[in-house]
Amino acid sequence: MTKPFETLKLSTAANGVLTVCLNRPDIRNAFNEIMIDELARAFKHEAMENSVKLVVLRGEGPTFSAGGDLSWMKKSAELSRDENLIETRKLTQMFAAMNFLAKPLIGIVHGAAIGGGVGLTSVCDIVIAERETVFSLSEVRLGIIPACIAPFVIAKIGASQARGLFMSAERFKTERALQIGLVHEVADGAAGVEAALKRLTENMLQCGPQAMAAAKSLIMELAWPERRAQVSDPFEFVSQTLANLRVSPEGQEGLKAFLEKRKPAWQNS
Repeated sequence: MTKPFETLKLSTAANGVLTVCLNRPDIRNAFNEIMIDELARAFKHEAMENSVKLVVLRGEGPTFSAGGDLSWMKKSAELSRDENLIETRKLTQMFAAMNFLAKPLIGIVHGAAIGGGVGLTSVCDIVIAERETVFSLSEVRLGIIPACIAPFVIAKIGASQARGLFMSAERFKTERALQIGLVHEVADGAAGVEAALKRLTENMLQCGPQAMAAAKSLIMELAWPERRAQVSDPFEFVSQTLANLRVSPEGQEGLKAFLEKRKPAWQNS
């Protein structure tokens, strides 16, 4: 029997869209050790079910995520260095599981994304944010740094923007988040967000599931330093990747459907 979630709400629609909703609205969806474990489990298991075609991440209540739960952070101050290392490794691995999910991940951000909330925003492939959302990488105000989320934030916004935001803890709105590449679309109010999400999901559900996964993997292999280092010849790598997809069952079906002027099989599933 699957263990129920305490800090998340999960639901899968008939069209294969899994919604993972942070569900600690009374403390602005802040992380604690339970939420970290549950997010890792959700993205390693539930999100990988064959019936799931894409995942939407969002937050319950008025705030997307305020980062670390103060009670959880207080506990960390009482742990030894080795005990803290166990905790920080779990946090980093949670973000990695979300970042490298082999399916599209859409983030819906509203209210505020602070600290780790920016980390959650960074691991999403596409982010729709409400116009009045506030962002901040505020860790230095607490005498710490956004270390566990740093690889994902830097990959999303670049080192130059990260240098300023990591050290200033400055608060900024969605227009700047859009400008630096942290979010992809700004919408007005909840209705605007839902309309944008509907448009986006309907479009993505027309695409080949394996092709979307391969497209995401291609970017990760070429853009992430530790993975890029394993690609000795990027031109040969991309050539082989496309050749493999062209002869795959999904690639063959997509081409035949196009030539026969019909919908591919995945749009009927």
